[in-house]
Amino acid sequence: MGTELQGSPSQLHLSTHDESLPCVLKNLPRIEGRPGASLPPLDFDALEASLKAKWGNDITTEDVMSAAMYPKVFQEYKEFTSQYGPVECLNTRLFLDGPKIAEEIEVELERGKTLHIKALALGDLNKVGQRGVFFELNGQLRTVLVKDTQAMKEMHFHPKALKDVRGQVGAPMPGKVVEVKVKQGQKVEKGQPLCVLSAMKMETVVNSPATGTIAKIYVTTDSTLEGDDLILEINEED
Repeated sequence: MGTELQGSPSQLHLSTHDESLPCVLKNLPRIEGRPGASLPPLDFDALEASLKAKWGNDITTEDVMSAAMYPKVFQEYKEFTSQYGPVECLNTRLFLDGPKIAEEIEVELERGKTLHIKALALGDLNKVGQRGVFFELNGQLRTVLVKDTQAMKEMHFHPKALKDVRGQVGAPMPGKVVEVKVKQGQKVEKGQPLCVLSAMKMETVVNSPATGTIAKIYVTTDSTLEGDDLILEINEED
């Protein structure tokens, strides 16, 4: 429904009309009535139960509504926070660029609980694509190893299977891929063989943890894997 302004500047009023709809919609179908009335019913209790089964019991009402309205965005959000933890306490610049050397920042975790952090130095890149990050936390010297994502792109590291993401199948041990038994888009049953790994002259069959469809395969025959390297992803059936 369109709107237009009529009358003098001191006596403006709105009038509604339908003449603009054909120009906007052209040959697209028009939907009459309340938005959402034609959508199928949604069982919020069942959705909440499925989210808790997948992500844990800390699912909130807001999470359920987000998953109902934006399922793909919510999935990506939960995967991100499962890997990196809560990042909502950081401002935009720190989130995107990180702190500069010698910069002091404050991170308020909750009311009355604030962390004082000072970045000190970055270490050299190690063989697995990590750097030591040296910093002060509330006056105490700390160090952690973090992945240098840019360097890892150049070093061509194999992605790891995330334990908190259902459907990601990782290598149970280091080894070489002898055979890939499935294809992308193929439906598989729980317990069905997915690929065969060879390690120390012994072969291990990696079976499907669930029933679903192969979404993406990350290995080929003769691929060399480390433990927990991502083999493939499965879109599980409800």
